[in-house]
Amino acid sequence: MPADRGHEQGAGRRATRRFPLFTRDTARPEGGGRAASGDLPAPARQWPMLAVLATVAVGLLLTSLDQFRVGALLIGAALLAGAVMRWILPSVGMLAVRSRFTDIATYGVLGLAIVLLALMAQPKPWLVIPYLKDTLHFTMKS
Repeated sequence: MPADRGHEQGAGRRATRRFPLFTRDTARPEGGGRAASGDLPAPARQWPMLAVLATVAVGLLLTSLDQFRVGALLIGAALLAGAVMRWILPSVGMLAVRSRFTDIATYGVLGLAIVLLALMAQPKPWLVIPYLKDTLHFTMKS
């Protein structure tokens, strides 16, 4: 008795709830359609991704021009903006990589980590967290 009787009858529906042995198709990520109408040129259809990439490029340029803290803050802010766009906009083009939750969590955690590290960078950190210094001294005792 075959596992897929509905397919034999031409119904196209599986009779079993088991996953197929081989995946034949992949689903587009939720929100992975075009961000603008198809009438516009290709760059305009992907404006959320281009906005994030342009901001990251400016941040990298500032970092290379010896403005590390400002450049890193801009890179982190770009990732946080990507998370916000992924949350709010129904379609974000190529900014959608996986599920909405996974994209928001990934962009948000990485953006927040980069921003916090940029704020705590030495010398003269803009953000000082007292217990981190104690933790470092505790772990690095000689």
